[in-house]
Order: sequence, then C-alpha cells, then structure tokens
Amino acid sequence: MAILIDIVLLVAGFVLLIKGADFFVDGASSLAKKLKVPSLIVGLTIVAMGTSAPELAVSVSSALKGSNALAVSNVIGSNLFNLLIVLGVCSVIRPTSVADEVIKRDYPISIGAAVLFVIFIFNGTVERWEGAVLLACLIAYIIASILAAKKNINKDEEPPADFKAWKCALFIFGGAAGIVFGGNLVVDHAQNIALAAGMSQALVGLTICAVGTSLPELVTSLTAAKKGENDMAVGNVVGSNLFNILGILGVSGLISPITLGADAASSRFDSFILIGASLLAFICCVTGKKISRIQGGVMTAAYVAYMAFAIMRNYGIIGGV
Repeated sequence: MAILIDIVLLVAGFVLLIKGADFFVDGASSLAKKLKVPSLIVGLTIVAMGTSAPELAVSVSSALKGSNALAVSNVIGSNLFNLLIVLGVCSVIRPTSVADEVIKRDYPISIGAAVLFVIFIFNGTVERWEGAVLLACLIAYIIASILAAKKNINKDEEPPADFKAWKCALFIFGGAAGIVFGGNLVVDHAQNIALAAGMSQALVGLTICAVGTSLPELVTSLTAAKKGENDMAVGNVVGSNLFNILGILGVSGLISPITLGADAASSRFDSFILIGASLLAFICCVTGKKISRIQGGVMTAAYVAYMAFAIMRNYGIIGGV
C-alpha cells in the first residue's frame, strides 16, 4: 500500500512540475512582452529556463537533501533523453532540419559544456567554485545569445492585450510554487520507490526522474514535428541541455557541494556516454543538415539499449561500472 501511495504522489509531483513550468513560462513571457522585451530574447532566456525548471527543481531539492547522485544522474538522464528520444522520435515522424547557427555555434558549445561537466565530476565531487564556473558560463552564453538576437528583433511586435498584469503575477508565482512543491514530491517519493525496488539513486535519476522532467521538451518537440515545424526541435534540445548542465548543476553545486560517493564510478561512465550521444546526434545533424528517419531510429534504439544496460547494471545482471 505504501509503494502505491508513493507512485501516486510521484505522478502528482510530475504533474505539478510540468503544469507549474507551463504557467511560469506563460506568465513570465507575457509580462516580458508587456514590458516590451522582444520575444526572441524571451525565448532565449525565460522560456529556455522555464522548460528546464522541472530538472532544476528536482536537482536542487536532491542536492539540499544530500541525494547528490540523484541530482547528477537526473541531468545526465534528461540530456540523454533529449538527445536520443526527443530528437530521435521527432526525426522518425519527420526528418529534422538543422539551422546553420545551431551547427556552427550552439551545438559545439553544448558539447563543450558536456566535456567541462565530465572534467568537474571526474573526482567524484562538484565543488562550489566549479558550480560558480558552470553558472558563469551559462550567463556568458545567454548574454552572447541576446547580443546576437538583437540583430533580428522585430520592433513592431505588439504585447498581448488580453493578459492582465494580475494574471501574469498569478501565473508566475503559482507556477513557481508548483515547480517547488512538485520537485519536493518527486525527490521524496522517487527515493522511496528506489529503496523499495532496490534501485540506486543514480538509476532513479537516470530513468524515472529524467523522463518525467523531460516531458515538456518531448511534448513541445513532438507537437512541432506534427505541424511540420520540427526544425525547432534541435534548438529546443540544445538550449535545454545547456541549461541542464551549466544552470542546474551550477546552481546545485553552488548551494551545496555535490559528492557522488558510491555512485561516482557509474556517474562518470554515464557522463562519457552523454558525450558519445552528443557526438552521435551532432554527426547526424551535420550530414545533410538534417536528421533522417533512419538516423532517428538509430538514436531511439541507442537510448533504449543504454537504459536496458543501466537497469541490468543496477541489479548486477551484467558487470560494469
């Protein structure tokens, strides 16, 4: 009976996270437009952070409660899911085109962030100064993106007339509350389920939490693919992955140094897999400037295979780190 309650509350936590992020993004975007902040800049900052808010809530809550392996594996798992499932499934539905600026600028930066992440966790600990470096890199990236975006600002864009200031505030604060409470529910009850099922914190973060917190990116990209606008899928994934590594681990490490302990070896191994997945997706992007259906199928299969490996590794069915 207790495990059933944990499952129900875990699902409730995911609902709060996802809907809270939706409300926060809607409210913050509308407020920014009322203040005449260009929509392109809003997309690069508020919306990108809002869609990654579930991962942020789970990872920060985990770090504060000492569940450091869960915080790190949630980021790794979310990024793997974004790269291999979100891009893979969208490309199976319809080949995903990739913009030149993403290939030349944003994606290489994303791979660089993954490499920096591996360097920082290699000794099993992310110190406060390392968290500060990650956060500083994110701020620098956002500033550079805003400066580049200003060249294409539409000065004639009108703010939404039907979204009142009080409604903006309600959406922002209500969405933030949903994110915070949902994050706490997910962390607490995911750990309870892990203990009952004999799962490690690393496996829970890599699977249950990663998939649950990545649902906003998946829904957004699938909707775009069905409408024939899946060229935005790559940008969505790259932006989310950058914020996950630089922002989430940066904030988590700055609040409380992240020590992986017994899960250090598996987390290091998973981080190398993340770099491999990043390179695989990048190769698919640069071949013809689009991800074909076959490549999307390979990426999806690679994710399924690695999750199967991670589960078997956790239960000692196969050897490994």
